[in-house]
Amino acid sequence: MFNVTRLITAAEGDRERLLSMLRTAASQTRAAHAVVAPTLPGSRNGGDILVHLRYAERSQWDTAAARFTDILEDHAVGHVDGATYSGSPASTGRAAPATVYRTLLLRVAPGTDAAVVACFEADLALMPRYVRSIVDWQLSPVESAVGASPWTHVFEQHFTDVDGLMGPYLMHPIHWAYVDRWFDPECPEAIVRDRICHSFCPSE
Repeated sequence: MFNVTRLITAAEGDRERLLSMLRTAASQTRAAHAVVAPTLPGSRNGGDILVHLRYAERSQWDTAAARFTDILEDHAVGHVDGATYSGSPASTGRAAPATVYRTLLLRVAPGTDAAVVACFEADLALMPRYVRSIVDWQLSPVESAVGASPWTHVFEQHFTDVDGLMGPYLMHPIHWAYVDRWFDPECPEAIVRDRICHSFCPSE
């Protein structure tokens, strides 16, 4: 599958109009899966509208891209962060409804040794095993990036609910004992030095 994520900062009075346009475009371009929704409180550099699209083939996005570019050039759009990448989500096998979609855009520092990056990725991949509120997840290298940073990775999950993200995920020992060291500028192992985009929204 070919994935597209866009985090859109927009003028408050125009957000509903933009949401409608983006949802129509997602439907008409036949995205196999689409999340187009306002971001929820607690997002960090996450924009006002989160768009996540999944197409069966990259060629479908190549055809659809101009439609979304036209929308995002609207005068009400102030800033866009985003990425394209390949892959499909992995299920945790938990029979629970998923009501919140979350994405994390990040950039690993240039020149980081490949073995260190592999260890970092392995630590991220541990989280769905231990955090019971994660229903499915995907960790992907970025193929193309837009916005404030040349993002290198997208880490995304569907959660049971907001509490499952803000509590069991962010506060779990696997997070602060294994994962936080890669992000904490005071830790010598930190490899994520730029700003990150942590964004989440309702999802059906």
